[in-house]
Amino acid sequence: MGSNGLLRKQDFAMDLTGVSTYEGLMARLQQRLDPFGVTTSILNAQVAWMMHPQEFARALSAMSSDVLAIQTHLMRRAFGLASDDVIKPHADDARFADPVWTEIPSWDIIKESYLGFTHRLEDMLFETPGLSDKERRRAAFWVRKWLNAMAPTNFFFTNPVAMRKCLQSNGDSLKQGFKNLLRDIEAKNIRMVEADAFTVGVDLATTPGRVVFRNRMLELIHYTPTTAKVHATPIVIIMPWINKFYILDLTAKKSLVKYLTDQGYSVFITSWKNPTAEMADVSFDDYLLEGVDQVVGAVCKLCKVPQVNLTGYCIGGTLVATYMAWASRHYGEKNMPVANWTLFTTLTDFSKPGDIDVFIDEGAIRSLEAKMAKVGYLDGNDMASSFRLLRSNSLVWHYFEKSYLFGEPLPAFDVLFWNMDTTRMPAAMHSFYLREMYLNNNLMKRDALTIAGEPIDLDRITQPLYAVSAEDDHIVPWRQSYRIRKYINVKAPVRFVLSTSGHILGIVNPVVNPPKRAFWVAEPERNEHFEHWFGRAGKTQGSWWEDWLAWLTPQCGPMVAPPDTKANNYPDLGPAPGTYVFEK
Repeated sequence: MGSNGLLRKQDFAMDLTGVSTYEGLMARLQQRLDPFGVTTSILNAQVAWMMHPQEFARALSAMSSDVLAIQTHLMRRAFGLASDDVIKPHADDARFADPVWTEIPSWDIIKESYLGFTHRLEDMLFETPGLSDKERRRAAFWVRKWLNAMAPTNFFFTNPVAMRKCLQSNGDSLKQGFKNLLRDIEAKNIRMVEADAFTVGVDLATTPGRVVFRNRMLELIHYTPTTAKVHATPIVIIMPWINKFYILDLTAKKSLVKYLTDQGYSVFITSWKNPTAEMADVSFDDYLLEGVDQVVGAVCKLCKVPQVNLTGYCIGGTLVATYMAWASRHYGEKNMPVANWTLFTTLTDFSKPGDIDVFIDEGAIRSLEAKMAKVGYLDGNDMASSFRLLRSNSLVWHYFEKSYLFGEPLPAFDVLFWNMDTTRMPAAMHSFYLREMYLNNNLMKRDALTIAGEPIDLDRITQPLYAVSAEDDHIVPWRQSYRIRKYINVKAPVRFVLSTSGHILGIVNPVVNPPKRAFWVAEPERNEHFEHWFGRAGKTQGSWWEDWLAWLTPQCGPMVAPPDTKANNYPDLGPAPGTYVFEK
């Protein structure tokens, strides 16, 4: 209404932003009572279906056809006739892998009835009329979590494998399962690995090296050279600070840093401090200035070189991309301290961040900010629980079944041990990261962010880039990781790799014979669509580590004598893996 009291044309305009009036009302309710949309998203979907009866009738008709097919299948099985499964588990669903779920008709029907209902219900939620795409995904996500929890495999009397093990062990499996339950109640977590399964510095993170730099943010580890000469340009790896650094130095056979050192490279890696309440005000700017910038300067000084190869992993890669844009403006082209750079499973465009998107909106972030304000950080267990929830079948209910219903001991798996070794996130930094990266997606917008006094524009980056993504990555979807090609300067040469496996094992991907994995690789053009790139990328059996070395070698300079680790002026702040890695 105008200032003269008359109605204006725009007062009658329709809001076509994609959010209905009811959805907006529920969003406000959600921010107060249900910040993560556990119930309000499902209520939104229910109301939307009630308001579209024709679509609802068609959905019910499709579900009834599944019921009829299952009944026909049941009758054939009852008469001893061969009958293929009507509804099969998804390829990544291992809950019904035991032959009993297929061979015994009664268990087969329970399995297929459950799968038929869950698949149809999830499809309905993804197709809910009248809701925004995000609200559909959120409703489907939370219903899927409930359906996963209600799976017949999670209950003793509907799990034939659990009952068989109980009979075979004369009840010992249930007795041990109860002990495992008490163990996890005490730990306040469904454990995936025993707390004492490994010892950092003894079983894990054993590659020899020294801490050569330390400040309030991090320790910098230099791994002891194993060759007479090394490439002149050192490799500096910026690790994510949501977990400990040693994922790239698990065991000798899996260690990327040992592999690089044995190939004649000077390798440095960051081990971030586990933040305490006193670090609540540590910002993303601090991670860039006191983290990456000081580390790069220290390595250049130690190795007496003007430039390094800078590598970043996950959120460490996002920081590296930000630093590259920052340094391009701050230092200028002539004084740029990075010769080339590498990204491991990194997001720079957060428009479609995968399943984690269900946790990202104004209400959810406000809730997290209020929680962090009380203690000064986001607890590592909260972060770990969120990521486990994204893959609840394999990371929650699998261990529920194995530990409690089967009474089995936990496997001694080094990757799971590292995954449980969580760290905290400073309140100021994490709030900034969630808002500016995930919620507002400002990193890919030119000069939308100002970090450490410099406007950030990825288009200023001209240094060669090697980017690695993973096919089954649910934290950094590879199609989003691929979009880095679009935002950095067209002059920057880019080699993009898509590895098989996921966020961790796609990177921790040692060279073995016969090969366990494969990868696709090609140089994408500036605006080339990922489907076109994938169509022409060559697939190679084996590890991308060898391809990375082939890319690095001509760019890392001649072979020279390594830094003299025995010299009097060589920094020695203690042996690897340092001290920060042990902070709980």
